[in-house]
Amino acid sequence: MRAGDFSKEDGLVNLLRRISCGAFWIALASLTSTAVAQTPRNLHWTDSWAASPMQQTFYTSNTAFHDTTVREIVHLSRGGHYVRVRLSNVFGTEPLHITAVHVAAAVATNSSQIVAGTDTPVTFQGSADVLIPPGAAYVSDPVAFDAKPLENLTVSFHVNEPSMPETFHDNANQVAFMAPGDQVGATQLTHARSELHWYWLTGVEVGTPQPGSCVVAFGDSITDGWQSTVNGNNRWPDDLAARLQAHAATKNVCVVDEGISGNRVLLDGSGPNAMSRFDRDVLSQPGVKYVIVLEAINDIGHLADQQDVSQADQEALYHHLIAGYQEMIDQAHAHGIKIIGATLTPFKGCGYYTAQGPEFEALRQKINTWIRTPGHFDAYVDFDKATRDPAQPDRFAPEYDSGDHLHPNPAGYKAMANAIPLTLFEK
Repeated sequence: MRAGDFSKEDGLVNLLRRISCGAFWIALASLTSTAVAQTPRNLHWTDSWAASPMQQTFYTSNTAFHDTTVREIVHLSRGGHYVRVRLSNVFGTEPLHITAVHVAAAVATNSSQIVAGTDTPVTFQGSADVLIPPGAAYVSDPVAFDAKPLENLTVSFHVNEPSMPETFHDNANQVAFMAPGDQVGATQLTHARSELHWYWLTGVEVGTPQPGSCVVAFGDSITDGWQSTVNGNNRWPDDLAARLQAHAATKNVCVVDEGISGNRVLLDGSGPNAMSRFDRDVLSQPGVKYVIVLEAINDIGHLADQQDVSQADQEALYHHLIAGYQEMIDQAHAHGIKIIGATLTPFKGCGYYTAQGPEFEALRQKINTWIRTPGHFDAYVDFDKATRDPAQPDRFAPEYDSGDHLHPNPAGYKAMANAIPLTLFEK
């Protein structure tokens, strides 16, 4: 081959290489712009479902979740065109390795089956695989998904290596499924076991073109829905969400339940105390504009469990609780959040009502008087009035009592939700 011919050939090869390289970058730019177009930058994000994380204490070995698919069912309070999933390893001491996450519409709340054609992969920074460090929580990339209000959504993820102790929510009152291997895309899980806990999943956010707002229900087991129907989604925050969706002026308002059964304002017990988790579970939630606080009955109850409690100790508890309420009020206001106090419901007849029961009933009434007094909370909802027996106001009305004399039944939870004026959330 002559030198001149080689030069022409070389030039052609280089030209083709340049064209090929240019085409690659054009194609990449096209893919990138398409991805950006698919996820609008002006989306407004709010929580549609949430659960407060706790430290799991049941399992002592990570074999329970090694190479396991976890499928959890959550009840959305508001719809959207895009969703994001929040996973937490906040109580773990080792990295949590998840290799795949999917969302889908649930067929039913008591089944692992998903609606055909709705299975949708979720990514984290563009990758299906995510490693969440100890103490951390990650939010997924937005994914296009037609989430409907009051719909039941499944979030499925494959745990390659779990982190001990597991971060979970104890009283889900909703079945979750665990199955061997990677079955995240399966229409129905095979060889699955079930539990009434949520593991690692702490939130589902929805993105919409229109702004929305979020109500955080912050409390203890009465907010967590103890004695509500398993798989029934009839806690008082669920009932409030249904009312908001049925009211034209509040369809853009979501409700998330950040209750922890056994929770106290001042001391850790079941989960971190209310003061220590207020920032994480209220102030940091996307789109939060309102918070309803129903806390302190367990603080009273744990003091009542002691014998011969002095009047001075009761007064000290009252002042510490009021200081806690005031701190929550100040923090909420600093973040532009409207804070609504909820009066404490009756508890005569339960285990907390000891020989000194009348004294602690007086303490409950004193706290409720403070909650109702203008100038403290921005507003209050009177759960006490909504659920008490008019003939014996220190007890639940019989039709609202679950039987343990501390928690409402589903009818009682509905009465609580119905006692909340929707006008609180119209602006």
